[in-house]
Amino acid sequence: MRDPSVSRFSAGRLSPIRRTADLRRLRDEQFDVLVIGGGVTGAGAAVDAASRGLKVALVEARDFASGTSSRSSKLIHGGLRYLEQLELNLVHEALTERGLLATRLAPHLVHPVPIMVPLPSAGLPRRAWQRGYYGLGVAAYDVFAGVFGGGRGMPLHRHLSRAGARQLFPSLRADQVSGAIRYFDGQVDDARLVVNLARTAASLGAAVVTSTRVVGFIREARQVVGVTVRDLEAPNEEPFEVRARTVVAATGVWSDDMSQMLNDVGVRPGLRVRASKGVHLVVPRSAITGEAGLILRTATSVLFVIPWGGHWIIGTTDTDWQLDRAHPAASARDIRYLLDQVNAVLDRPLTTDDIEGVYAGLRPLLSGEADSTSKLSREHAVVEPMLGLLLVAGGKYTTYRVMAADVIDQAVRRLGGAAHPSRTAELPLLGADGYAAAWRDRQDIARRHGITGGVIEHLLERYGTLTTHLLAMMAADPGLAVPLAGAPEYLAAEVAYAALAEGALHLDDVLTRRTRISFETAHRGAESAEHAAEIMGAALGWDATVQRKEVEHYLARVTAERQSQTMPDDATADAARIGVPDVRGLAADRREPLLEIDL
Repeated sequence: MRDPSVSRFSAGRLSPIRRTADLRRLRDEQFDVLVIGGGVTGAGAAVDAASRGLKVALVEARDFASGTSSRSSKLIHGGLRYLEQLELNLVHEALTERGLLATRLAPHLVHPVPIMVPLPSAGLPRRAWQRGYYGLGVAAYDVFAGVFGGGRGMPLHRHLSRAGARQLFPSLRADQVSGAIRYFDGQVDDARLVVNLARTAASLGAAVVTSTRVVGFIREARQVVGVTVRDLEAPNEEPFEVRARTVVAATGVWSDDMSQMLNDVGVRPGLRVRASKGVHLVVPRSAITGEAGLILRTATSVLFVIPWGGHWIIGTTDTDWQLDRAHPAASARDIRYLLDQVNAVLDRPLTTDDIEGVYAGLRPLLSGEADSTSKLSREHAVVEPMLGLLLVAGGKYTTYRVMAADVIDQAVRRLGGAAHPSRTAELPLLGADGYAAAWRDRQDIARRHGITGGVIEHLLERYGTLTTHLLAMMAADPGLAVPLAGAPEYLAAEVAYAALAEGALHLDDVLTRRTRISFETAHRGAESAEHAAEIMGAALGWDATVQRKEVEHYLARVTAERQSQTMPDDATADAARIGVPDVRGLAADRREPLLEIDL
């Protein structure tokens, strides 16, 4: 529990001093719940457990959201295609969560984004059928979200004629569209939401530590009573034990690894997870003329074209992946597939020269009998393969809170005693309290601090009411009020704040997740690395050698990713990408296919 004499904002500051203190807590205390995994589900579980008054710790081998949770389509959505698959409960659940995030839990991070469903050109009977079919689906989407609910957080859908569709999205080929339906979903900076969740957990008293890798379970008889952890920022130190009454593994595509640690006692995992690779392209806003996103049907899945500030995000693929899970690589084939799909409806085809950034992530799908990952379930499961160990896997980013509540409900039943039910549906994340008033008064705030309205809007949409902390930093040090080199839409203060309050330990953490410079700039952050490292070095006390190594590692990562994206297939792309050592000294997390075994 948080010390009542400490403010919630101060208690949620993930500073270097806080990391040292939390490491000490890991060694010295026994926790009710220890969460493994700093993605959206793990961070959400830590918030849920801490908000119930439990003693909580969270450990993450790399950085917050360093896996799947920073590499999504940046949407908080119900999933229109799940309506076709008649997964009605999943759609309703996701739309309920979308409304909560947009109106109560994180209105500073989740905002409405308009999306168009183009209706293909065809004869009159076919056009009428298509409009009725898709219109019914989008209407059902609105109904599931609660047409008359004040908490839906999104406007209702609207039918458009061919002229109306092309007025909203002029880059649509006239011969490819007979009209459209516009609806709204939520857009989110996925990595920032996870950082916000981790800080919220910390503000409630949780010990939250990144760069701490679980290397084994502690067992007494047939019960898990803790884990063995290695601090990757102190590689010369021995692993240490962390004791907990219940361990929750929210490790996504690494879920099977947790079970494998128990293989020596014959424990069956109870579930299996398959990794599906999703690749996204980022192009400048000027490459496509439109005021809304697009959702397009493809042969295997759906394709989104989503506005993202001064850019468009185009994705995604949906293919099985069995290679390096920490750094999945996009191949030239992935890139060509996405370009071919989107160019089928654009009046000016995109080329590789238009691409500013590329990122690839892995979805953790519950494994079944389907041959295609696109047919695997997006529902989640909670299992207990051994007393004291709970695994939660599957699900969608949007429904992280439901997954977290389910696994902590089971943990509470295990622990016994009095514990409150989940209350995270009523718990705003840090930065959400007072956001509506701050947004309303943003021009006055800008005038008082001598900055432009555009800057204050940028900060409010990334930090909410925590913006006051960044404004205070800039007032104290005018050097932090300048734009970051190579990425003028970001401020130097954001780099310093990431290191001093958001748990960023490495340059890659800032350029890839605290900001999105790694895929929003054509140079992929290379022109920002030196400046950002200087700011981080001042905040974290790096000497010249450390600062240089951080820059060298980041530039090597950019080079390796660029090279991988020219490779023809997954195997060669993966080989190019893993040539760069992990900044935290981890060996590659490879899952080799069992193909070339010589018996």
